[in-house]
Amino acid sequence: MLEHGGRLRAAAQRYGIPLEDWLDLSTGVAPYGWDLPAVPGSAWARLPEADDGLEQAARDYYGAVSLLPVAGSQAAIQALPRLRTNSSVGILAPTYAEHAAAWRREGHRVIKLSEGSVHRALPQVDVLLVVNPNNPTGRLIEPARLLDWHDELAERGGWLVVDEAFIDCTPEHSLAAYSDMPGLIVLRSFGKFFGLAGLRLGFVLAAQALLDELEALLGPWAVSGPARSVARSLLVDGEGQRRQRERLLADGERLKALLRDCGLPSTGGSSLFQFCCTRRAVPCAELLARRGILVRLFAELDSLRFGLPADEAGWLRLEQGLLECAPILASLEETP
Repeated sequence: MLEHGGRLRAAAQRYGIPLEDWLDLSTGVAPYGWDLPAVPGSAWARLPEADDGLEQAARDYYGAVSLLPVAGSQAAIQALPRLRTNSSVGILAPTYAEHAAAWRREGHRVIKLSEGSVHRALPQVDVLLVVNPNNPTGRLIEPARLLDWHDELAERGGWLVVDEAFIDCTPEHSLAAYSDMPGLIVLRSFGKFFGLAGLRLGFVLAAQALLDELEALLGPWAVSGPARSVARSLLVDGEGQRRQRERLLADGERLKALLRDCGLPSTGGSSLFQFCCTRRAVPCAELLARRGILVRLFAELDSLRFGLPADEAGWLRLEQGLLECAPILASLEETP
């Protein structure tokens, strides 16, 4: 299995620090959210039913014509490659590694592309996959450019797959409103913005014919009754969403400023994380881990990704850890 953030138990064992003593900034999941609504007993006792209002609430929230709830967007990432055969798949890289792994697993040819090379490569690919904003770099591609790529692919039966897991705080950049066009598939994560990664819920936004194929592949009851109940309540809570969005946007800017002030300016990011490139990524991650602060290390990219602290104690602890990294970062200036 590929490595991901959030492997807190492994870090606790490696560094000999109890789980409860860690500040986990290794994921891009909101560290705070809602007081959860009560789950009715029937959601636990009965098989899930599709007419409970979840799909309508999600269509209203995303502004989509048609969608399918899935057990986290990861379920769709693994299933979509099974709906095509012998395809050439271009993936804007570096990005979330599960996409390339899933397409390769089903025998497709995967080509890693830079953003600048897409125009030249587009005639040679059947599927183009973009994470927007990108994970881990935070790069955001404007909708008009994505729609141009889609038009060229769709003319010959190709797909544009856009993973919008981190776009909830900037919905104006989403392609959700266009997702019923043939050949456009938009993936949305529920857990990241709502702070409920453990709920394992996501949505696929696409034309109904493709959704029918995907649903047949995944089978019935893909999302649990309790997950459907909780999500339905939160998706109609417009005031709660507004508060969450404002707080995440403010904390994203706060994290960006803190990293800059501590000598580790971000090179990209979103409201849920900041991405920092530095040749001292490995020793900085190690120093922070020994102080019980877990960040996401991308050693092959010489970079770190920082999630958001949940409270003031977490912010102060991160600041102290970053200040202790200062000598390591300063050593860059002394390197010939």
